[in-house]
Amino acid sequence: MRTEKTSMLNEVIALVKASDFCFVLNYGKLRVTQFTALRQELAKHQSRVMVVKNTYLAKTAQELGWADISALLLGPTAVITGQGDVAEVAKALTDFVKKNETTVVKGAHVEQALLSAVDVEALSKLPSKDTMRGMLLGTLMAPATSFVRVLNAPLLNVLYALKAYEEKKNGSAA
Repeated sequence: MRTEKTSMLNEVIALVKASDFCFVLNYGKLRVTQFTALRQELAKHQSRVMVVKNTYLAKTAQELGWADISALLLGPTAVITGQGDVAEVAKALTDFVKKNETTVVKGAHVEQALLSAVDVEALSKLPSKDTMRGMLLGTLMAPATSFVRVLNAPLLNVLYALKAYEEKKNGSAA
């Protein structure tokens, strides 16, 4: 392999290795303006898109110990990598594909799992990590909140009775 090709392959390997996820997109027949719009949208989610040769992606997958990705290596390929919330990037990609029918999400590699295009679609429908954390926190806090309410109920009943007595006493004196 020539040094230029080796350098490009090493760049792809390093990029994918340093990322939390790797989406594979068939970008066929996209215009430069559309591709630029995709890059800008992905930049909002700490991600980037890179056009790669299928042979480089195959060698990257082999180097990183991925499962067989030969089904993803058909047609022109772009790789989306980055850090952060996978669901947000999946949403951005799914929205982009809906707007640009010439593109197709081929699949993804997330947390040592190979995802199909259907799996990526399902991933895009999940709430963001922050929303999920909030839901989990609310679920975890619910028993404690209920317990505090139960403990406060007798005290509040006494306070309400005293307040009613005071209002009755002030009302009858006037």
